[in-house]
Amino acid sequence: MGKVLVLYATRSDETKGIADLIAEGIRISGHEAAVKKTSEIQSEADIQGYDAYCFGSPTYHGEMITGMKQTLFLAERAGLADKPGGAFGAYGWSGEAAGRIFDTMAHVFKMKMVPEGPLMLKASWISGGIQ
Repeated sequence: MGKVLVLYATRSDETKGIADLIAEGIRISGHEAAVKKTSEIQSEADIQGYDAYCFGSPTYHGEMITGMKQTLFLAERAGLADKPGGAFGAYGWSGEAAGRIFDTMAHVFKMKMVPEGPLMLKASWISGGIQ
């Protein structure tokens, strides 16, 4: 049984909802999932010790929010190379954050990313009844 960190940044809890759904799927598949908000991460040690990682942030004005940017800088020193990874995000119009997180995990951290690419959910889909 693997242990997965589902780490998210959020302003309105829509991205938290996605993180919780991802964690539920991980648990249903027989693995352990820890869901954490970026504000809970103080050092690279808080990121280490998991078998796989899934990071997510909403897109605001074409960017991921600050909490995820800061956490990615810490994660760069966490030794995540060759670990399985995925990225997700909520968006209203453009949705760039999930792709930028995905690319950072793949190219900077050298992680083994899911082949499907980042999961992107439009915020109105979440608040409109997908729970």
